[in-house]
Amino acid sequence: MWATAVGVARVRALESERENALFRDPLAKAFAAAGGLWPASPPPEDEAARRRRLAVSFSIVIRTRFLDDLLLEASAAGVRQVVLLGAGMDSRAFRTDWPEGTRLFEVDTAAPLDFKAAVLRRERAVARCERITVAVDLREDWPGALAAAGHDPALPTVWIAEGLLIYLPEDAVELLLTRIGALSAVGSRMGLTLGSRGVVERFGADAVPGSAASLWVSEMPDDPVGWLAGHGWDADSHTLRELAAAYGRPIGTPPQREERPGGLIAAVRQ
Repeated sequence: MWATAVGVARVRALESERENALFRDPLAKAFAAAGGLWPASPPPEDEAARRRRLAVSFSIVIRTRFLDDLLLEASAAGVRQVVLLGAGMDSRAFRTDWPEGTRLFEVDTAAPLDFKAAVLRRERAVARCERITVAVDLREDWPGALAAAGHDPALPTVWIAEGLLIYLPEDAVELLLTRIGALSAVGSRMGLTLGSRGVVERFGADAVPGSAASLWVSEMPDDPVGWLAGHGWDADSHTLRELAAAYGRPIGTPPQREERPGGLIAAVRQ
């Protein structure tokens, strides 16, 4: 599944080349090239498939900017521990201006971390914080591995689960939130991206086997704010449409259905 992370890097590379880019990710192109996705030319597809691909790419751009802002806000509030769950090709350790003393943990399986390390060596990339990789499967004892790597649960942490929960069955999502909560001091922050209601049906029904959409299994609860309150978090829910407008990239088409709570979540530990 980690190959989908290279696809995300391709989207970020394309956005970074825009004159009015919502973020700049200098390493994204190197990740995409190493993964065989650069130069970028989409495969032959029908109009419906093209629209779905563009919609997914657009959501990746908006969520990247949203979580960039969340991390900067957490840093400004004094949080100096960052944990990226399912880190993939995330390059925030290298492209964000972190305050002194920031420790950033990248949690993922060995294969994507090894691939990433080879690209980083080739690019002579230098992290702007203390970057610690934690090679562990999230289905295993990742809290133990994180503790062994130096994470201190007595200090506030900002947790990022970007493009991750949609791939996990409901019981695994609940376990992940329970484990995060057990490691989160008061004042910790969390940024989540959740699959909106109906997204699995709309995108997964005729998805190509092995593609990212074919692996999606979970959607957000009807009341994500209430759900997270039950896990001890004070959360705000944002829609893609709301944030896109705030970032100067308004969605031109009207909503196809009543706007429901959004799947871009910012939360603070109560």
